[in-house]
Amino acid sequence: MQDKLYVYIVSDSIGETAEQVAKAAISQFEDVKYIIKRFSYISDSEQIFDIIEQAKKFRSIIIFTTVIDELKETLIDECEKNNIEYVDIMSSVMNSLHSVLGIEPINEPGVIRKLDERYFNRVEAIEFAVKYDDGKDSRGIKKADIVLIGVSRTSKTPLSMYLAHKNIKVANVPLVPEAPVPDELFEISPKKIIGLTANPIKLNEIRQERLKALGLNNNASYANLDRILEELDYAEKVMKKIGCAIIDVSNKAVEETAGIILDIMRENGII
Repeated sequence: MQDKLYVYIVSDSIGETAEQVAKAAISQFEDVKYIIKRFSYISDSEQIFDIIEQAKKFRSIIIFTTVIDELKETLIDECEKNNIEYVDIMSSVMNSLHSVLGIEPINEPGVIRKLDERYFNRVEAIEFAVKYDDGKDSRGIKKADIVLIGVSRTSKTPLSMYLAHKNIKVANVPLVPEAPVPDELFEISPKKIIGLTANPIKLNEIRQERLKALGLNNNASYANLDRILEELDYAEKVMKKIGCAIIDVSNKAVEETAGIILDIMRENGII
């Protein structure tokens, strides 16, 4: 086993970066037999001493990505005492960035993973908003962080997507007099539900524009003022029965309405 190279990956986070760098570098040398040992979430000097005890028995190199100064200094000191080759991947890059940016690094382990987790949570929330848009599947109501209800063209979908980009899972349900209200809306806390309404004149204008965009006759009942008044009246009754908060979106940008929703949800202890 002595002819093999032992590569010790040491990190105060997962250590994936150091391992990938090590593999990429070793691949440039032909016929090298090696064993990679990864030590993740190193948090104290005793762990480093144990790693050094192992490493000094073999032909070894230690590659590390720790950003905690105390651990880094201990690791370097122990490697030099025991004549073990080491590579500090992070320091040279961070020192150069510090020189260019003129600010100190935060030296917090695992930051990139936290960013990755936020990214994947956002993707999951966006996929959720698409899957449970416009009442496609009422099962999403119980899974959602927030449920938006309202008549057509009250910004349910744009709000769902906007909130999804803030890692919030949103389902939205259209309220139509001829369609039964999903039972699930009465099986969750009304604090998770936001009712959206609008001025009937404004809604009439929006729906007429929508019909024009679709190349349809704007005399359709969809944009008829009496029909809109009927829908709004029906929606209000449903919202009051549920007991949820109601927001008039008539003259509000999506960002403004989203801000109000977030404030309500924080007050309700939902997010």
